[in-house]
Amino acid sequence: MPEIKKYIFDPKTLTYQIVKRPRNAKLTRFVLHSFLTFCSAVLNIWIYTSVLGFELPKTVMLKKANAEWVTRVEVIRNHLDEYDAALTMLQVRDDDIYRSLFGMSPISREVRNAGFGGVDRYDYMDGIGDGGLLRNTAVRLDVLTKKTYIQSCSFDEVSKVAKKAGEMASCVPKISPVIPDRNNFRLSSGFGVRIDPVYGGIARHNGLDFAIEAGNPVYSTGDGVVEEVKINYSRTGFGCYVLVDHGFGYKTRYAHLSSVYVQQGMKVKRGDFLGKTGNTGKSSGPHLHYEVIYMGRPVNPVNYLDLNVTPEEYSTMVRHVEAESAVTLHPFHQKRK
Repeated sequence: MPEIKKYIFDPKTLTYQIVKRPRNAKLTRFVLHSFLTFCSAVLNIWIYTSVLGFELPKTVMLKKANAEWVTRVEVIRNHLDEYDAALTMLQVRDDDIYRSLFGMSPISREVRNAGFGGVDRYDYMDGIGDGGLLRNTAVRLDVLTKKTYIQSCSFDEVSKVAKKAGEMASCVPKISPVIPDRNNFRLSSGFGVRIDPVYGGIARHNGLDFAIEAGNPVYSTGDGVVEEVKINYSRTGFGCYVLVDHGFGYKTRYAHLSSVYVQQGMKVKRGDFLGKTGNTGKSSGPHLHYEVIYMGRPVNPVNYLDLNVTPEEYSTMVRHVEAESAVTLHPFHQKRK
C-alpha cells in the first residue's frame, strides 16, 4: 500500500524531515476513536440508568404516554360498567314485565350472551397492556355491543305485539266455559293437590271441575285457534277434549265432553260453542274439566274466571257471537248411542 509522506521541521538541523506512515494508519485511528467513543457512551448510559437509577428521556416520554392511555382505557371500563348495569336492568324488565305481559317467552341466557365462547378471537392482544387490560376491555365492548343488539331486537318484537294489545284483551280466557248459573253446576274440585276421585291417593289436579249434567253447552273462554281435538270414549285420560290456543302464551282445555262441535285449525271467538259436557275419560261423574295453561304451565283458572256475570248477560254475549258467525252448528264428533 502506498505510504503517506509527512514533513516535520527539525530545529536542530533547521531542515524538514520526511516521516513516512502507512496509508491505513489514519483509518485505524478513526476506528479506534469511534470504538472508544461508543464504549464510553454505553458506560455512561449504564451508570446513568443502573447505578444512578435514572431513566432515559425517551423512556420517560413513553411511560407518560402509556399512563395516559391506561387512564383513558380505565375511563372506558367505568363507562362500560355503567352501560352493563343499565342493560341488565332492561333485560330483567324485558323478561319479567314486557315479554311476560304479552305472553312471550323470555330470551334464554345463551342468546343474551350473544353466543360468546369457544374460539378466542383476541389472541393477538395477549400481553398488550397492563395485565391484559386492553384485551379485556375489547372483549367487554364487543360483548356489550352484541347484547345491546339482542335487546334492541327484543324490544322490536315487543313493540309489534304491543300494537296488537286490543287483540290480546279478547284472547285472554276471562269468562266461564259454561253458563254461570249456580243452579246448574257446582265447582266440585279446585286447582292443586287433591284426593283422586277414581284411584284414591293424593294427586295434583291441574284444572277446575264444573259438576254439571251431560249435554250442557261448553263455550270458548277467549279468541283463538283450535289446536287439538281428542276423541276418546274409553274410561282413561281426558276422554273427549278440545285444546284452544289463544296466543300470547295462553291455552285452554275443555275435557270429558260428550260431543265436539269444532275441528282442529278452526278459529273461534270468545263465546263460541265448542261442544257439550259429558262423562268420557277418567271421570267419576258428568262434569267439565277446565284448564288454563300459560307459558306451557297449568295455572289456577279461578284467577281468570269472572263468575259474577249473570246468566242473562252471558247468554246475550253467546247470542251475539252466534249472530256474527251465522254458521249452522253441527257436531263433528259425538258419542254414538
